[in-house]
Amino acid sequence: MSTPRNLLVAQSGGPSPVINNTLRGLVETCRDLPQIGTVYGGWHGIEGVLKEELLDLSAQPAEEIALLRTTPAAGSIGTCRYKLREKQTEDFDRVLEVVKTHNIGYFCYIGGNDSMDTANKVALMAQQRGVDLVAVGVPKTIDNDVGDSEFKIIDHTPGYGSVARYWSHMVQLANEENSGSCPADPVLVLQAMGRAIGFIPAAARLADPHRELPLQIYLAERPISLSQIADNINDQLKKTGRCVVVVSEGLKIGDIGETKDAFGHTQFSSSKVTVAQMLVNGLNERGLAAKGAARCNVPGTDQRHNMVYASTVDLEEAYKVGQKAALLAAAGESGFMSTILRNPGDVYGVRYDKVPLPLVANSERHFPSNWISQSGNDVTDDFLKYASPLVGEDWVSVPMNGGRMRLAQIKPIFAPQSLPKYVPQADRVAAK
Repeated sequence: MSTPRNLLVAQSGGPSPVINNTLRGLVETCRDLPQIGTVYGGWHGIEGVLKEELLDLSAQPAEEIALLRTTPAAGSIGTCRYKLREKQTEDFDRVLEVVKTHNIGYFCYIGGNDSMDTANKVALMAQQRGVDLVAVGVPKTIDNDVGDSEFKIIDHTPGYGSVARYWSHMVQLANEENSGSCPADPVLVLQAMGRAIGFIPAAARLADPHRELPLQIYLAERPISLSQIADNINDQLKKTGRCVVVVSEGLKIGDIGETKDAFGHTQFSSSKVTVAQMLVNGLNERGLAAKGAARCNVPGTDQRHNMVYASTVDLEEAYKVGQKAALLAAAGESGFMSTILRNPGDVYGVRYDKVPLPLVANSERHFPSNWISQSGNDVTDDFLKYASPLVGEDWVSVPMNGGRMRLAQIKPIFAPQSLPKYVPQADRVAAK
């Protein structure tokens, strides 16, 4: 039997409620794989790899790794929004240097489309340079925008089911607020994450599958003016006297003074004004067809780190997709992403498989246009059929200690550094 080689895992992009359970699935599976030695975590993603900051996950107590199941976000090993671009040859050289120095034979990258592109570039670079490195992608994003619109590459990404469940509950609670306070506040506007794709705001309909609430949903995919939305809401007010409105953070109804991250993605929570506040301002300036004023609620990052609302289905699938990635790595299946595919039939079930990284990196999922209602302010039953199984029926059990959540406490045990200090290439350019 050949000598075991080490595995390096890193995360990129925004966190999710279940990302740490994917990490847990990978780490726990590697314990039983003779091909794999120590599992290292890149501290804050690929930036930590470049800086030779490798957290020893194999040295962590088994109890703390187990607690990753109900530890949300990405605080365990951290994440980043640093992009490895093709022209940044020094960065790629450094990654391979770190790989060789620490006897790393396996590299797993957890993230979305951009992360899969990075994993693919690392796999190709290693192959071209004759470096024995197996690179595997692991899907993650609350936006559910990894893959294709036919759902053949991946049915859904870990993280989405939990955020969908969050919104199904938030809308139920918001409706109680709106129902009780409508004589003074007849319109309540909620803003959901999802830059340019509508899977998250669409999940609001899961709160009311029988369409009994005065609920309107506006996705970024369906262009509409502020005036048109105001007319729709006022029509609803004339019928029911109140209205709950869910808007995508990427809905274009005016200039929000947007800021962008290193990947060129708009950071809506960092922009000058939110879409929800812009809509509320417009509604109140124009006047409502009912007494009182419109108000808004912007949950922000709470929707991607609130473990209490996590889906048990999502947690299980997140673990197994991490487990699948470890098995692919140990089998030498470089250049693939572990994936979740839905079984045919009316009874929900999935299988775990692999898809080529180039196929994922070059794909882009869109919210199906036939899942948007003809009115443009709702989603169809086909979406409900797709999303309903993902949110689960049970509440997640979160361990408690002294009235506080007992979260994983990963110890700062790092691999010894032996390479010269390194500043990531893009950081050097930005500092000039």
